[in-house]
Amino acid sequence: QTQLFGVLLAAASNFLISVSLNIQKCAHLQLARQTELKPYYTSKLWWCGTTLLALGEVGNFTAYGFAPIALVAPLGCVSVIGSAFISVLFLKKTMRTADILGGTLTVTGTFLLVTFGPNVPQQLTARQVQNYFVRWPFLVYSILEIVIFCILLYFYQRKAVKHIVVLLMMVALLASLTVIAVKAVASMVTLSVKGKMQLTYSVFYIMIVLMATSCAFQVKFLNQAMHLYEAIAVVPINFVFFTTNAVISGVIFYQEFRSAALLSVFMFLFGCLLSFLGVFVISRSKKEEHLQIPFIDCGHIPGQKLTGKIQPDSHSSRYGTLNNEDNSVK
Repeated sequence: QTQLFGVLLAAASNFLISVSLNIQKCAHLQLARQTELKPYYTSKLWWCGTTLLALGEVGNFTAYGFAPIALVAPLGCVSVIGSAFISVLFLKKTMRTADILGGTLTVTGTFLLVTFGPNVPQQLTARQVQNYFVRWPFLVYSILEIVIFCILLYFYQRKAVKHIVVLLMMVALLASLTVIAVKAVASMVTLSVKGKMQLTYSVFYIMIVLMATSCAFQVKFLNQAMHLYEAIAVVPINFVFFTTNAVISGVIFYQEFRSAALLSVFMFLFGCLLSFLGVFVISRSKKEEHLQIPFIDCGHIPGQKLTGKIQPDSHSSRYGTLNNEDNSVK
């Protein structure tokens, strides 16, 4: 019952996040239609979406105290499928065949995840977390993660390699530490609320520092990826990388599949694959609503032999026109 509560809380929280994001998008569109442009934080609708977003994130955080990481992390697909269908109501978008197909795959995968997910005790004491820290599988896993992260960071900083895989892999490596810390903190807080005080142990505050630090750098690299690449590429890749690393970290640190049957493990992985495929189909069916390239294509203008593009000077009175116009262009 405790695990089921965590699963339902995670699904509801991710659905609430999808609702909040669509409300915020709706608020931005309303402000854009007004004659007098106002900051988005003056909109009551935007604040309503922000409040729902905060509630969803708190619910997601709490769910880690009741359900395994291997179950909570993949349920992030609920926010993706929720956004696809809610946008039809809020933003008046057209329902696509790909949305229905992706939603069906995602729902099927989620059902398999919940049915064949790990069933282990979730309320962890501070002493249990301390013991998990010094186990050799986690030490080996940590060293391997640090080495891979340092290699990626070297290429990112020194070689200026900003490929989407490099950026999102660093996000996923940090996210694996985040979910470990979040689950530990949520479990210790839950036990403390029930009367078994766990907040006097130093490991609780170590986990809080680890959670805050990894979250901060995770947001930094994710924002960089969103700045350089389109959302239709970032969303599915980030979901796959994040979920994979989160599940692996839960298996190694909390031993979430230590007593699971081979068939259950196979069906769980198959559910993950269906969820990944569903998110990919939904994300790839979307189109960007704004022009990403800030220049004008002049390839079809008569009298011009141009192989490239012309970047207009937005501060000039001739903005939107070609330099040295001749009669044919006019």
